[in-house]
Amino acid sequence: MNLIMKMLAAPATVLALWAVSAQAATNDDIAKRLEPVGQVCVQGKECKGMEVAASAGGGDAKTPDSVIAKHCNACHGTGLLGAPKIGDAAAWGERAKKEGGLDGLLAKAISGINAMPPKGTCADCSDGDLKGAIQKMSGLK
Repeated sequence: MNLIMKMLAAPATVLALWAVSAQAATNDDIAKRLEPVGQVCVQGKECKGMEVAASAGGGDAKTPDSVIAKHCNACHGTGLLGAPKIGDAAAWGERAKKEGGLDGLLAKAISGINAMPPKGTCADCSDGDLKGAIQKMSGLK
């Protein structure tokens, strides 16, 4: 019996050591998978590791054409869901009259109107960027 115990002791020891090391690796893997994939930073507060992302955004003023092409054209290019079409002065004029002119249209663009979300999907557009895009699409001054 003693010989059998010795023969089984070596594989049992190896198996036990392997199980302990496998468990440690598993815990490390789990911890890595539970790490956050990102972070939220508040403008004006220090946010470590976000320097590259902040500078990649540019912060430069956008041209009306680039704002329209990227954020407005999908709906205003086709008149989707009643959006006034780009260049349709009559539709834009009617909307401006109803909302209080260019400033009223800007206010609605900022807060959202009907199916259009706030800032029309351009969350990083300034009020000036939006106003320029509205002027370009509508022909209003």
